[in-house]
Parts: sequence; structure tokens; C-alpha cells
Amino acid sequence: MNYVFGPVPSRRLGQSLGVDTIPLKTCNWNCVYCQLGRSKPLQHERREYFPRAAILDEVRAAIKSHVPGEIDWITFVGSGEPTLHSGLGWLVEQTKALSEIPVAVITNGSLLYLPEVRRGLIHADALLPTLDAGSPDLYRRVNRPHPTATFERLIDGLATFRQEYSGQLWVEIMLVRGLNDSEEALRAIAAALQMICPDEVHINLPTRPPVESWVQPPDEAGLLRARAILGKIAHVVHPASGAFDLSGSKTLLDALVGIITRHPMQENEILTALERWSPDEIQATLTALQNSGQAQSIERYGQYFWSAAPAHFPDEAQSLRTKQT
Repeated sequence: MNYVFGPVPSRRLGQSLGVDTIPLKTCNWNCVYCQLGRSKPLQHERREYFPRAAILDEVRAAIKSHVPGEIDWITFVGSGEPTLHSGLGWLVEQTKALSEIPVAVITNGSLLYLPEVRRGLIHADALLPTLDAGSPDLYRRVNRPHPTATFERLIDGLATFRQEYSGQLWVEIMLVRGLNDSEEALRAIAAALQMICPDEVHINLPTRPPVESWVQPPDEAGLLRARAILGKIAHVVHPASGAFDLSGSKTLLDALVGIITRHPMQENEILTALERWSPDEIQATLTALQNSGQAQSIERYGQYFWSAAPAHFPDEAQSLRTKQT
């Protein structure tokens, strides 16, 4: 499949069937912690990047290929900012008509200031927007947005959407050590959250390969500080455990590339996902992945992750050039 992947394990959404509406790194943010590399260049134009009917056909086929209970959520998420697809609202509404499985949208929230974007997302069962900063300066340092995607528009869009939306609004905060985990930064975020009134606040940690190699998760003191300042609705979201479904593609290689394009994986996660295949098939798949030209190995935190080859990790490129010379 080209647009649908998984289901993949999610701590918040169980076994989540991912739906990707845009090409790799089509995004209006360039977050320092992004696991999918740099946005080159930043995009802020809403248009139909992939045909909406083709995306819906794959969603329909994926639902039919799984028995009840194998998919907990259908989640519009992937390799960039999903609200940049002008047909996202139509896709959410049509997907909900296909089954009783709840639908979530994971978004940076930067386009919620647009009435047409808010109208398109109103039918989602859960919306998971991002709020990593409580001031324009820190917003620019952490999320490095397109000039049009201002902090004021972000907060205004989130607050307005909350007034119109009856579903679950779960705000995500990615904490980065020394950047947005100080008392001052957290109190500014808490003040912004008071204007938004989310149902939950999810504190995320950069455990997958961040684009900038200097990015580190907060220490225990930072986490304690965040929980104390952000209040009872905030909790830390730790990495999920569970099975990656590799059944939705013609070959194992295609399935793996489809997942690592949106969700970089450690080799042990790949081995776990391949457990039901024979040792020969596993070795052949790993060799094919290494030789395919569709994947790259990224080192972060002393571990190696498989990511899509086109993903741009500038520190890795510099390291490779140093080794070659």
C-alpha cells in the first residue's frame, strides 16, 4: 500500500492503522526533534498531494483485511503535516462512514486558524495537536515554523477549535532538555493550555532519532517539574510496545519501507515484527532492506534506527563525509 501502513503500536491509540496523506517531510514546521529528518523546503500550501479517492480505497481495503479488534484506531498521521492535504476533512468523514473504528488526527495544529481546516476535523473522534512552547521566541527555536505559521495563529486556532469541537482534544508536548523543560518555559506552556482547555496533555520524550543530534530527553527533574506545573491532566507518554503489522504490502520489504518512512525502527523492533517468518526469510529481508537504497541507518543515543533513505539528517551526512575523507 502507498498511503496506509500498520497497524503499528501506539501507547495512546493501541494498534493504530496509519493513514499518510502527504509525501515525506511535506511540513510547515522543521522541529529540532523530528524523527523524519529536515523539512526541505518548508511547505505551507494546502492542496491534494495524493488523490483522496486512492487514499480512501486503501483505508477501505485495510479495514476489510483485518478482523474486528485488530485495529483500535484509524489515525491520520505520517511523514509530515496531514492538514496540508486539502481533502483531509473529506477523508476523515468518509473513513468514519466505513466502520465503527474511531478516527484520530495527529497534527501540529498550525493550520487550525483556518475555518476550513477546523470544519474538516470536526468529525474526528480525537485530535492530537502539538504545543511545545508558550512564547513566540521558543516556538521559533523548537518548531522552526514557516513564517506564515505564527505562534499567535497557533494559539488562536487551538483555542477556537476547542470551542467548536466536542471530541477528545489531547495536546502533545515534546520535552527537550535545556530547551523547553525549565520552570519558565513550562509555566508559559501552562498559561497557553489554560486558553485551550484540552481534555488531556501528553508529555512526549524524543526517544526516536531526532533530526538534530544535540536533542536529548529531559532528566528526571525535568519530568517532575513538567508534571507539577502542567497539572493533573498531564502525563508522560512512554514508548509503546507491541507488534508492527507487515501484512498490508506485496512484499516484506515494501511493508518495512512503508513503516520506517513514517516511523523509524530499531533493528530489534524489525526482528520482533518478523518473528513469524523463517530465519532465512528474515535474513533475506534484512539484506534486501540494506541493499535496497530505500533505507538508511541513523545513530542516536548509542542506538541505530532504520529510516527512509530520502529523510535528511544533516549530522549523519556530515559524519559520513568525514568517514569518507
